[in-house]
Amino acid sequence: MPTAIHHELRINSYGHYLRRRFGCRISKVNVDAGFTCPNRDGSKGTGGCIYCNNVSFSPKDTQPVIPLEEQLAAGMAYHRHRLGSGKFIVYFQKYTNTYASVELLADLYRRALAHPDVIGISVGTRPDSLTDGALGLLTEIARDHYVCLELGLQSRDDAILARINRGHTVGDFIATVKRAAGRNFDICAHLIHGFPGERREEFLKSADLIASLPIDSVKLHQLHAVEGTELAAMYRRGEFVPLTLEKYVAAAADFLERLPARVTVQRLYGSAPLAICVAPRWGLKNNQMWFAVVNELRRRGTWQGFLAGRGAGER
Repeated sequence: MPTAIHHELRINSYGHYLRRRFGCRISKVNVDAGFTCPNRDGSKGTGGCIYCNNVSFSPKDTQPVIPLEEQLAAGMAYHRHRLGSGKFIVYFQKYTNTYASVELLADLYRRALAHPDVIGISVGTRPDSLTDGALGLLTEIARDHYVCLELGLQSRDDAILARINRGHTVGDFIATVKRAAGRNFDICAHLIHGFPGERREEFLKSADLIASLPIDSVKLHQLHAVEGTELAAMYRRGEFVPLTLEKYVAAAADFLERLPARVTVQRLYGSAPLAICVAPRWGLKNNQMWFAVVNELRRRGTWQGFLAGRGAGER
């Protein structure tokens, strides 16, 4: 088993990577800086992606009307109490967090970094919304602080990206990863499994795409429908059939077997408040899904990277 892989977890966990790098427990603190998205304001499209309702992953204390510093203080207090975290990464999560002037971005990022217990920032954005100015700003910040650039790919299939109203292509993602590489910050790719019309074999090829690029970490979660989205309407019309828990766990384990051990894993599951979750309603917490996947790898006697560089059918 490669040294990067945690022996018990069988995965190169992002949390363990941060602990090794910084010497203490690090937590991400979500903040909402009031951004919008080019797929909502008309510059690329309207309505957003068919699955997107940001309430589904935004803590109640992260709202743009609340000053950034107050959001940060509430999030740090929560993680200190719950996990005993010593230092923090501020996660600009909601919508497209490079979609503004460089001057506004610099103000927001540096306000977040001003707290003595903040070691860096993580910035979620789209591959078609990273200007040279924003990239230069992140490069400058990375000279003195930890930076993670989180790019939403979601699918390696352009036809699926079009069907979900994503508004960018796989080529856009690849080009942006290459522009961002070699700048002393981490690059994280976001992927979703379970889109209508998606074949499992095609989803697994996304691990091969990740392996071919200078990507440092991944976030993976199942497609789920939440209220207020086109996907919820599709589910009620019978046009979206969610994956079963068993199929998702098996596919996630397959994906990890093909994912190189050098890539850290930030997430394996997406959850939404039960009040707005339409389907699937698995009712699991993030750590429960994490260990469901880990236990599947244990059952198989495999680990992350087990099949990396081999033929997909080898065991």
